[in-house]
Amino acid sequence: MKLDKILGIEYPIIQGGMAHISDGKFAAKVSEAGALGVIGSGSMNGEELKKQIQICKSLTRKPFGVNLLLLNPHIDQMAEIVIEEKVPVITTGAGSPSKYIDSWHKANIKIFPVVPNPTLAMRMEKYGVDGVIVEGNEAGGHIGDMTSMTLIPQTKDRVSIPIIAAGGIASGRQMLAAKVLGATGVQIGTLFLSSTECPIHEEYKNLLIKSKYNNITIIGNTTGLPMRLIKNNMVRDYIKEEKQGKDKMELEKYTLGALKLAVELGDLKKGSFMAGLTLTQIEDIKPIKEIIEGLMKEYEEELEKIYYEIEDKE
Repeated sequence: MKLDKILGIEYPIIQGGMAHISDGKFAAKVSEAGALGVIGSGSMNGEELKKQIQICKSLTRKPFGVNLLLLNPHIDQMAEIVIEEKVPVITTGAGSPSKYIDSWHKANIKIFPVVPNPTLAMRMEKYGVDGVIVEGNEAGGHIGDMTSMTLIPQTKDRVSIPIIAAGGIASGRQMLAAKVLGATGVQIGTLFLSSTECPIHEEYKNLLIKSKYNNITIIGNTTGLPMRLIKNNMVRDYIKEEKQGKDKMELEKYTLGALKLAVELGDLKKGSFMAGLTLTQIEDIKPIKEIIEGLMKEYEEELEKIYYEIEDKE
């Protein structure tokens, strides 16, 4: 079944739940445009999450979701709040959702953990989740080892639940490639940063447009928490210290609070400007609806090309 049918949305697209960025208002706007808007709760406590869910529900009657980071110290409270507030879809990361699955399913919540490899996808299937979001390391922010090109088909061969592809998707062509590899839909993050409605600082948006492929790098390889982001002074200092063998605690001084500096203040020197490898595909700032419709238009055009190529050969 296609993702749009599973979730009751117009297009088979989930907006990535980005901490400090995708609040209730933004998620509602994405849902109104036909995709699944997702509130990123990574930086929130229970009270703030409840507030953002209620904001989202006040702005849309369409389905929306919440992304829960399972290492959040408030996670038990948050797990109850999504039930109380009748959130229809949950995506999860940074841990196992197993202890919450039964109660969420009893509340008719669909559950889609984000996983970086087929092994974790198989484990999630055993737990009884509704599908998995397989995120290749082309994505922005914290990443795994596998690329989408390898991760999607290898997971498809090992699980029978729906697969949503994430990482390296910012065009209709890439959406179609994900479908061919076995995905029933896609999750997109970096491209939505370039939307008019995205509540990040204008300096962040300008940086997205100006940056080239060689402006993107990975930090945190030595700490076991690799993260893809745009190079700046903070990143260069981090890499320098990392090469000198500094430990996780010493390196954390560079990243602690850095995402907030990027999102809210647009601090080009000290901020953490997360972005994926699709960054160089972003040419301008557009409304969410225009972004989504552009994706679907290109998807249909590319699908039609393949259809006619097959017909010509016959």
